[in-house]
Amino acid sequence: MHIVIMGCGRVGSALAQTLEQRGHTVAVVDQDPTAFRRLGSGFGGRRVTGVGFDQDTLREAGIEEAGAFAAVSSGDNSNIIAARVAREMFGIENVAARIYDPRRAEVYQRLGIPTVATVRWTADQMLRRLLPSGAEPLWRDPSGGVQLAEVHTSAAWIGHKVSTLQEETGVRVAFLTRLGEAELPTSQTVLQEGDLVHVMMRTDEIEKVEAAFAEGPEGGGH
Repeated sequence: MHIVIMGCGRVGSALAQTLEQRGHTVAVVDQDPTAFRRLGSGFGGRRVTGVGFDQDTLREAGIEEAGAFAAVSSGDNSNIIAARVAREMFGIENVAARIYDPRRAEVYQRLGIPTVATVRWTADQMLRRLLPSGAEPLWRDPSGGVQLAEVHTSAAWIGHKVSTLQEETGVRVAFLTRLGEAELPTSQTVLQEGDLVHVMMRTDEIEKVEAAFAEGPEGGGH
């Protein structure tokens, strides 16, 4: 697949190198020609100097034969404009924009542009390590009604089946992280110490779910 990346900062250059290593062709667009130094001499893709939402610049980068477009410059507005141009003018389906301002991310998500809110994501991950309790959202659907979250699970649930957890809390367990490895549980999977539990749930039921996970199973028996 041919992929166009707008922005040759640390993220853009790392993304470009990774994609090329995986066998894709890559074009990187940046207004600053010195930014391309980050790509290193081994990078075989295109380096295009210009504004990433300019249609001629995008054509030079091969947008017309591209299968995906990533907007990872340092400007939120530039990223979202470029992502919309790629999708609406050139029909690119796989588009993603990096957004620094977390308040904007959900607005753009509703425009149908998948966003990666780096500040919010990093802050959430740090909170998860500093305050391992409650629920930390990992993904929300564009309407905001459903979300995927990692929920702090009381030790009282250890030894109980995932099916029991689901029945008593009303969530769907999407996956577990066990000893650093993601695992898709079955109804017979038993929760172990150290498991991180990732669930799908309704956003308006977060408090109820957090309480159920913190309190442990009803009756306390296995």
